[in-house]
Amino acid sequence: SGREVCAAGMVQQEPGGAAGEAAAVTAEVRLSRRRWVVVLLFSSYSLCNAFQWIQYSSISNVFLRFYGVSAFAIDWLSMSYMLTYIPLLFPVAWLLDKRGLRLIALAGSALNALGAWVKLGSLKPHLFPVTVLGQVICSLAQVFILGMPSCIASVWFGSHEVSTACSIAVFGNQLGIAVGFLVPPVLVPNVEDVEKLAYHISIMFFMTAGVATALFILVVIVFKEKPLHPPSRAQALIQSRPPEEYSYTQSILRLLRNANFLLLMVTYGLNTGCFYSLSTLLNRMVIHHYPGEEVNAGRIGLTIILSGMVGALISGIWLDRTKTYKQTTLVVYIMSLAGMIAYTFTLSLGHLWVVFVTAGMLGFFMTGYLPLGFEFAAELTYPESEGTSSGLLNVSAQIFGIAFTISQGQIMDRYGTMAGNIFLCSFLFLGAVMTAFIKADLRRQQANLDNEQTVMRSGERPEGPRSSSPPTGCS
Repeated sequence: SGREVCAAGMVQQEPGGAAGEAAAVTAEVRLSRRRWVVVLLFSSYSLCNAFQWIQYSSISNVFLRFYGVSAFAIDWLSMSYMLTYIPLLFPVAWLLDKRGLRLIALAGSALNALGAWVKLGSLKPHLFPVTVLGQVICSLAQVFILGMPSCIASVWFGSHEVSTACSIAVFGNQLGIAVGFLVPPVLVPNVEDVEKLAYHISIMFFMTAGVATALFILVVIVFKEKPLHPPSRAQALIQSRPPEEYSYTQSILRLLRNANFLLLMVTYGLNTGCFYSLSTLLNRMVIHHYPGEEVNAGRIGLTIILSGMVGALISGIWLDRTKTYKQTTLVVYIMSLAGMIAYTFTLSLGHLWVVFVTAGMLGFFMTGYLPLGFEFAAELTYPESEGTSSGLLNVSAQIFGIAFTISQGQIMDRYGTMAGNIFLCSFLFLGAVMTAFIKADLRRQQANLDNEQTVMRSGERPEGPRSSSPPTGCS
């Protein structure tokens, strides 16, 4: 539920390539003031969508009783987000490349608002199918959201701030999950009276629909396709490339032939899939060991996300300063495993404060890893579209997320929560080992260095923008 940038080695040397590089060298690189408004607005509607993902799972016992359905049915409200993403990634990534950021932003925010309004029609116990429909519409919105952070960061931000911008864009998704853990247990208390319960649920749904609609209107007014001038040399090089040089199918094939990216895709999927499973089943885990603690279960989820947001911000700033992508990713992965082990063996001790501490440690690294994966992928795959590379990472995450959620849920039902968490620990260990084998082939960094050296050799500062025919997407 996170939530995501453009680099060199694979530019096709076709006719027009040399002219494109010359245009990139002479293009005026300038930062737009609007960039912060764009990334914060994106973060806001991403927040709203992520809230709608976790709002059922964070009080799963309440919705289970209200609708009279099984725990597995409530889990599927969360897993629907993962399931719809897998077949729709490629059509939406193609749209992002061909039609650009603004159309994708409009579609994502509109579907998010529509899904929120549909849920208002599900306030009776027999209307569970309506709430499923609303959640599926929201899950469609998510497909238009998850691949955007690295693309927005690349198109709008300079090379010295691109990792920080990506972290902020991913932030929204993470903060939405945090709010989704914190607010539903407060707004929807576990009361016996079905009419009162429906009233409390309606307050939550109305508030969500109002916020989602306001954000859609803001996107219509504020969100622009791209800044007037490219923000970095790497982006100038990409924008100077004629559209006919770019083939979406060829781009995917090049990504799937990139061994380092394939390794990252699997390791990212393992880590994020564990996070999805943990988030979906957290309420069940905590309630099992601490009956009646719905509100604290939500607060533990909040702790995981907020500490992860701090971790994401720190790692983004660290990457911008050091460019140590491989080393940072590996350390954070190993610490995610350590955090998961600590959480696993302290959950059943009977001390809630200990669970808060270990969950905070787990979140700092596991959630903090999310923007790291996007940024590392953008470096390994430049100049391919970040929308495509981050989309493939997310497909991996959704597949593992569904598999882990179903498997861990079944293991918890049969063997207990500790066995379910040990199951996740084993896959995090596998991911950490595989991460060690990824080579740090930082192509985007090399593209920026090459362009700076070319400018220095030319002995002149760029004077102004050169006309070119850039692709409409972030590729």
